[in-house]
Amino acid sequence: MDAPVLIVGAGPTGLTLACTLAQRGVPVRLVDAASAAPMGSRGKGLQPRTLELFDDLGIAEVVLAHGVFNLPFRNYDETGQVRDLSETRLPKPDVPYPGSLIIAQWQVEAVLRQKLEQLGGRVEFGVELTGLAADDAGVTATFAGPGAATFRAGWLVGCDGGKSTVRHLSGIPFLGETLESYRMLVGDVHVEGLDRDHWHVWKSAAGFLALCPLPSTDVFQLQSSVAPGQESETSLEVLQRHVDSRTSGSGLRLSNPTWMSLWRANVRMVQTYRQGRVFLAGDAAHVHSPAGGQGMNTGIQDAYNLGWKLAAVVQGADAALLDTYQAERLPIAAGVLGLSNEIMAATVAAGTIQARRDNRTLQLDLNYRDSVLTRELRPEGEGLRAGDRAPDAPGLEGLSGRCRMFDLLSGPHTTLLGFGAQWQSVIEACVAQFKGSVHGYAILANSDPDDNATYYSDAEGHARAAYGDGALFVVRPDNYIGLATLDPALGPIVEYLKTISPSSTVAAPGAAQ
Repeated sequence: MDAPVLIVGAGPTGLTLACTLAQRGVPVRLVDAASAAPMGSRGKGLQPRTLELFDDLGIAEVVLAHGVFNLPFRNYDETGQVRDLSETRLPKPDVPYPGSLIIAQWQVEAVLRQKLEQLGGRVEFGVELTGLAADDAGVTATFAGPGAATFRAGWLVGCDGGKSTVRHLSGIPFLGETLESYRMLVGDVHVEGLDRDHWHVWKSAAGFLALCPLPSTDVFQLQSSVAPGQESETSLEVLQRHVDSRTSGSGLRLSNPTWMSLWRANVRMVQTYRQGRVFLAGDAAHVHSPAGGQGMNTGIQDAYNLGWKLAAVVQGADAALLDTYQAERLPIAAGVLGLSNEIMAATVAAGTIQARRDNRTLQLDLNYRDSVLTRELRPEGEGLRAGDRAPDAPGLEGLSGRCRMFDLLSGPHTTLLGFGAQWQSVIEACVAQFKGSVHGYAILANSDPDDNATYYSDAEGHARAAYGDGALFVVRPDNYIGLATLDPALGPIVEYLKTISPSSTVAAPGAAQ
């Protein structure tokens, strides 16, 4: 076996997956057929849930430095009237990233590549997959080009986009349709005569035109609708013609395009995320319209879900854990695909970009409540439930100083959060039995007189406001609530931890009682 995992495709999905595996000490090979990293913006928005996962990965601050929140829309109608539309979403104790971050996709990829290098990995560009053969023990991949060779891996993950070679070679159908009636010119261009403080959108009889400044760059992303039968190619002249015809003689001049494309609404997804030891993630499994900024985010979250499970199985966990990847992610991808289609249809009907933002588009409401990995052991009730995202909470005080809940959750481990001192013995037993893969903390209303290192004071009450009081929560490595209980019995908690933990981290029987 040359490596436990081979990843094909080094976009945001493949890079996120490689980082999650490398962070857990799993050797991984990441290849991409392109000769170099692309510079086109393509996707340009990160949703709050994705930013929370990047926080967990330790790259949120770097990503935020390259982006901007709350970029207002400036709308121009056919009469020349101008209307500004802004929506300011402020952070809350449980939701630190309240809105979409505008950032070019190539910058997201650059941050992830840097993180992967810090973890000891790298991207191999110019390596084209031409064949694969899977069996019960692994996958043999064949590559083209000088020095063509085969590579043997335990698992192969296709993160290679909508035209996925992995999906094609695996014979997995890609169901859906290409809608030629929904087309757009897209490109990154320099624009003279336009401020960079707004996302500019023009509505005209010919269609809409949008110019969005990409933060930390000197270019705008252009999007311009194309009527059926018009435009079969892209060029600077074509883009300029669209700008001239749709901006009422504004005099805007384009120059130096760094990327251009003629986009078609290709709305498709697979019915299975897995075939034996081959998995699909991101656009290889589902392609969306750009409406609502959902595609890149859904792929990144695919990778985060698969990454910790694949690492656990490589390190000895029951392989049945991998069955939950499709069970959890396929329904979410289908729902997000439906949302993107809904927003796209509204955009076409209105003739302009829709600025809708709510918990659906921000992906904060996505949950795994119906998953076989979810254990809600409390009576029915409102509020936080097993399967939901784990909220943040600032103002926690411990021996190591002041922190927030996300600081305790950050990293590749599973976390026990016990609200009340009565959970201390349960937490200590689990932490001892699972040798480093499980961390645990008792969250108290006030500082503990014994100054226990695992006690944290919630004097400001933010943690109890988000989680309630009296329960114990098992937070999965991807920071979703896996189990919630009021019962201090150790057995069900330990059994649950065994289903999601590498077997190499479990102490011998009798090591903890």
